[in-house]
Amino acid sequence: MVKITALVHTHNDAARIGRALESLRACDEVLVVDHASTDNTVKLARDHGAVVKEGVPGVSPGVYAMDADHDWILCMLPTEAVSEGLEASLFEWKERREETSAQAEKDKPEPEACSVAFQVREETGNGWRELGAHTRLVNRKGINWSGHFPPDDANAEILPGHLLRFHKP
Repeated sequence: MVKITALVHTHNDAARIGRALESLRACDEVLVVDHASTDNTVKLARDHGAVVKEGVPGVSPGVYAMDADHDWILCMLPTEAVSEGLEASLFEWKERREETSAQAEKDKPEPEACSVAFQVREETGNGWRELGAHTRLVNRKGINWSGHFPPDDANAEILPGHLLRFHKP
């Protein structure tokens, strides 16, 4: 089956990292890059089974995708969580990708799509607002990026469900 590594950058996110990490059940590895937290962020990340790396000043966030065990990288903020609907879509996507890959090996291989987008919903003081679809799951063999997120791809597959962004406490 296709495997996914979640990549989350943190800095003093102990108050919110648990919800984010608990929502990543569709991921096969969680890689937390911590940028000098002075609270319990690192301990909580490890308690949730994440691999924790120390962020290096001056290194672009996207570079840490090289430290992942798997080629498919899901990028998210510590203030975000995968909704149940998106979680189900991710499991279905992984299964579908596996079937597609097996069939491609029998037939002539086609170029592999490398971007998947999610609808992002942000919590506001007046409820929730839709931020649209943003590319958050990419194959690192097909794309490089320097920021926290890969660039949005107009041709990305959009999975049903939402990535929920919460206010910082």
